[in-house]
Amino acid sequence: MNQEEKIKLIERTIEKVRPYIQGDGGDVEFVKLEDDIVYVKVHGACVGCSALDLTLKDGVEALLLDEVEGIKEVRLADDYL
Repeated sequence: MNQEEKIKLIERTIEKVRPYIQGDGGDVEFVKLEDDIVYVKVHGACVGCSALDLTLKDGVEALLLDEVEGIKEVRLADDYL
């Protein structure tokens, strides 16, 4: 799978989990893929939420690791910039 195909699959996979995050007043968006690490931004209620790490690791990251071959980790884009 090339980089472009992988990014499209990442975006489709994130769309699967977004309704649950949005249901709690937050949102998540794909920013970039670099060295098989997915960088995302969060919005709304996710910003400053004490459950954010749990949401990212047990929600978004777990789903991406299961559905997109080669993904190593999910990180907040703000941690990278």
